[in-house]
Amino acid sequence: MSKTILIVDDASFMRMTLKNLLESEGYIVVGEAQDGRMAVQKYKELKPDLVIMDITMPEMSGDEALKEIKSLDPDAKVIMCSALGQQHKIVDAIQGGAMDFIVKPFEADDVVNAVKRVLAY
Repeated sequence: MSKTILIVDDASFMRMTLKNLLESEGYIVVGEAQDGRMAVQKYKELKPDLVIMDITMPEMSGDEALKEIKSLDPDAKVIMCSALGQQHKIVDAIQGGAMDFIVKPFEADDVVNAVKRVLAY
């Protein structure tokens, strides 16, 4: 059975890039969201196996959405994305319950390896 993934990023081209990459690896992208608030709603509706979420977004940041998702489901598997130079945000996200992170601009292999690592838990 293929694993389901929710992609959260305020940039539509990033969502499309991730979706194409993940689907080419056999994963099912069950939903997309462009901000943290929508991510929390979609998580409740779709109950994906994994969330890949940008840290910096309008409305509600990835950090805040991560906290809400973890409060709804302590076992939620979340990989955070951030731009180079935002290492302090990555540390906060890991402390907040993210299981891995991807630095943008990312390499396809880094994304696939992170997804495999986190879904193996």
